Amino acid sequence: MAVKAETEHWDIVITPKVGLFDLKLKELWHYRDLLTLWVRRQFVGVYKQTLMGPLWHFISPIFGTLSYMFLFGKIGNLSTGGVPMFLFYCAGISIWNFFYGCFSSSSSAFSANAGIFGKVYFPRLIMPLASLISSLIKFGIQFALLIVAYVYYIIWQGYHPSIDWNLLYIPISLLFLALTGFGMGIIISAITTKYRDIGIMVGFGMQVFMYVTPIVYSFTTLSPKMKHWVSLNPLVAPIEAFKYALFGIGEFSLTSFLYSFVWMMILLLLGITLFNRVEKNFMDTV
Repeated sequence: MAVKAETEHWDIVITPKVGLFDLKLKELWHYRDLLTLWVRRQFVGVYKQTLMGPLWHFISPIFGTLSYMFLFGKIGNLSTGGVPMFLFYCAGISIWNFFYGCFSSSSSAFSANAGIFGKVYFPRLIMPLASLISSLIKFGIQFALLIVAYVYYIIWQGYHPSIDWNLLYIPISLLFLALTGFGMGIIISAITTKYRDIGIMVGFGMQVFMYVTPIVYSFTTLSPKMKHWVSLNPLVAPIEAFKYALFGIGEFSLTSFLYSFVWMMILLLLGITLFNRVEKNFMDTV
């Protein structure tokens, strides 16, 4: 006598991705606790077993700002466009660290976590997303330091920048920089699973990239010829908008924002495509 097999019900069914843009966002939401845990791990683990602990999130930008003031302000005598040097370089370091954090953590998503990927299943996109969120938290800490210095210069140093609704440019700038860094990072992450030396080249390239971005100098003080070449950098518009929001200085337009937006979308789409493609078999090559 034949016995009918009972219908089996599974809580989770893992299926292969059928398309390059199959992100399975519902699956990301299902693993939101893991995302939260990974964000906490990245944020706390950076300075674990150090004497200062989380205080390094404040100490690091302060020392960076002071060194920039000495090298580029005093020795290089670069113009800050009328903004107090500490504020100018602190803002530059904060916004660059945010972009670089989004990029660097995402770019090592595969290679740095290969051991975990090979043992248990979870959406691989959680790793770069966690890096993006932790970078945003770190930016919030550094931005708080900038605001304290900002208030000090306004109250005790007589600095009065022209700000009103310009502050709305700050979240827009952060969005552009986060998604651009995220897109670039996952592109590099996908490529370095097979070609590890690309990661070494990127390290040198990002150092050069910082100096063709108006971080340690004011874009408005450049010559017309230099402005033309520097403006090819898609980070110029959001960074100039960030400075304009804080200090009332900056040079950007709707066209430059559109240019940055196009680059951001290209990098995002290309990055997601490569990430999904490599994810299927990266354990065989990493």
